[in-house]
Amino acid sequence: MTAPSWKVGKNALALGMIGDAPTRCKKTGEFEFGDAPDFRPNMSPAEVLKAGSFGGGYYRDISSTVTGETYKDAWKELPPAWLEGVDVKKYVSSKTYRPEVNTYGVNCGVKVDKSDSFGLKAWENSGWMDAQDPYGWFQWYCRFFQGRRSDDDERQLSRWHKCCGARGRWKSNLIAKVLRADKSFDDASVSPVVRQTLQHWGFRLTKAHFEAGAKRVKTHGAAYVPRESLAGVMTKKPAAKKPRDESDDEAPAPKPSAAAQSEDRAARAKKRAKKPAAKKPRGDAESDDVAVHGAGAGALLRDLLGDAPKPKRAKK
Repeated sequence: MTAPSWKVGKNALALGMIGDAPTRCKKTGEFEFGDAPDFRPNMSPAEVLKAGSFGGGYYRDISSTVTGETYKDAWKELPPAWLEGVDVKKYVSSKTYRPEVNTYGVNCGVKVDKSDSFGLKAWENSGWMDAQDPYGWFQWYCRFFQGRRSDDDERQLSRWHKCCGARGRWKSNLIAKVLRADKSFDDASVSPVVRQTLQHWGFRLTKAHFEAGAKRVKTHGAAYVPRESLAGVMTKKPAAKKPRDESDDEAPAPKPSAAAQSEDRAARAKKRAKKPAAKKPRGDAESDDVAVHGAGAGALLRDLLGDAPKPKRAKK
């Protein structure tokens, strides 16, 4: 295989084009990689772009603070077959973020502020960006899919698993919301933001994924979905029976006097007044999805993906 002449990023070819092309399972629709058997996205990079993702501008021109360079027409490194029939200016290299282009018609992705419409600043500030792939995880996926391998693969694969793998938090989050709403696994009205986010990671919830994941959600709950909101979904474990004791046969204690009851109520009220306010549970509103903005978004994603090590900068 002739090595492509990629010019975006530092040492873009990394270890070289040494990975075999993935195969697709006819039964599940998942892609299988011989050297990464647990990595099983069910959308190819081409399918992600054609479906409508990243507000239509993932491969827009950017100035990277990670590499200190400006990149133009980065989309041209993609295989021509991936872009057949695709309006590149609208679906791939749009200068403005267009929610209407996205499959689910929503704006998603962590942002620093309104000026960071595509979220590049937020990702660069997070320390999760590697100089070899200055556009981010999806660029890494496009290159990995084509056979490039690098020292950053293990980290990027781990991020995918935490998002939408077998126990992926955002996949479980979506499954929990579907169960709670008593809707079909593919009902787009249930959490379109999470659905769009998962699509950006090469994953779309299927019936098989839903049924398998539902079993775990019913016993363990799901990230960012308050357990109390899943009261009708989660399976309650039967309370352990109290060992029978002779004291169980004793006569009930006499009812306390009215004065004693009054004193007890006063004591409990005083205790409650000293007790610190309970922390507000993490809500399940769409703002708790990865569409949240500002500092809270970074904290949420760190909780989800873990603190990734700062990328090694290429020597100048």
